[in-house]
Amino acid sequence: MKKLGISIALAVTLAASAFADGHGKKVPFALDWKFEGPSAAYFAAIDNGHFGKEGLEVEVAAGKGSLDAIPKVATGAFPMGFADINSLVKFLDQNPGAPVKAVMMIYDKPPFAVIGRASKGVSGPKDLEGKTLGAPPPDGAWAQFPAFAKANGLDMGKIKVEPVGFPTREPMLAEGNVDAITGFSFSSYLNLVRLGVPEDDIKVILMADHGLSLYGNAIIVNTDFAKDNKEVVTGFLRAVANGWNDVIADPEAGAKAVAKRNPAADVALETRRLKLAIDANVVTDFTKANGLGKIDSARMEKALVQIGENYEFKNKPDVATIYSDEYLPTDGSLALK
Repeated sequence: MKKLGISIALAVTLAASAFADGHGKKVPFALDWKFEGPSAAYFAAIDNGHFGKEGLEVEVAAGKGSLDAIPKVATGAFPMGFADINSLVKFLDQNPGAPVKAVMMIYDKPPFAVIGRASKGVSGPKDLEGKTLGAPPPDGAWAQFPAFAKANGLDMGKIKVEPVGFPTREPMLAEGNVDAITGFSFSSYLNLVRLGVPEDDIKVILMADHGLSLYGNAIIVNTDFAKDNKEVVTGFLRAVANGWNDVIADPEAGAKAVAKRNPAADVALETRRLKLAIDANVVTDFTKANGLGKIDSARMEKALVQIGENYEFKNKPDVATIYSDEYLPTDGSLALK
C-alpha cells in the first residue's frame, strides 16, 4: 500500500473538505458501469428525495468496470461506490490494508452466466462438453469459469474455448460461430434479443444457480471516510434501500430515471434489463427473508474458497476485512416491500 498511501491521505482530506460545504453533505458515488437499467435505484433515490431526506447531495458517476470503481474508492477520490465483491477480494489481497470495504450487498446472486442456445444443444452446464465456448479473456464471468466447471464436474478437455472480444461475443453466438458464451446474464440476454435470436432459444445458465456460492456487486466505502462519517454512510445505505424498493415496485419509472441521465437509453430496453437484474440478482429467497445488504458468513467463506479456485491468493482472505454490516440501518428500511 505504499504507492497508494500519499494519494489516499490527500484524496480523503480533499473529499472531507468538499463534503462539508454548508449546502448539504455531498457524497460522490462511483458506479461500476455506464447508466443502464440496473443503476436506476440510485437515480430513484435522488429523484424521489431519499438522499435529500438524509441530508445528502449525491452525484453519480459512470464507470468502466469494477476494476475502475474500486481504486476510486480506495484512494478516497470517491467516498462510496458500487463494485463486484469478488474483484474487491482480489484487490484487497493485492493491496493489503487498503481503506476500502463492502458495506451493503446488492446482488445477492452475481450476474455471471453462461449463455447458450437450445438450437445449438446447450441448455445446461453438461451440454458444454463437446461444444465451443466464446469467452472474452477479461470477462468477469469467464474469470469464474474454473470454479463453475469444477462445481459441475465438467471436463475442460472436452470444451473448446474461443477467445472473443466484448463487441463480437453476442454476434458470434447469434451467427452460430460459437455454441455458448460467458457474460452477464441481463446484458448478454438482451443483446441477443436485439440481434434477432428467438427468446425461447436463449438459455441463461446462471452460475449462482449451478454450484457457485459467490456474491455479486455491493456498495463499497472508503473506510477512513466511514470512520468519521458513520451516520452519513448509514443514511446513504438507507436511501439506497428505498431507491431499490421504488424501482422494484415500478421498473419503468426506474428506467425513465436512467434515461434522464442517458438520453441514448431506450426506456423499454432498460426496463427489461432492470427487471432481469431484479429477478435474478436482487430479489432472492435470502433477501426476501433478510432484506437487502446482508450476507451469510458461511456462504461467504465458501465463496472465498471458490475464488481461490480461479485465483492464487497471496494472503489468507478474511471476511472481516472484505465486508462489514456495521453501517447498515437497523430501522427496518432494508426490508423488501
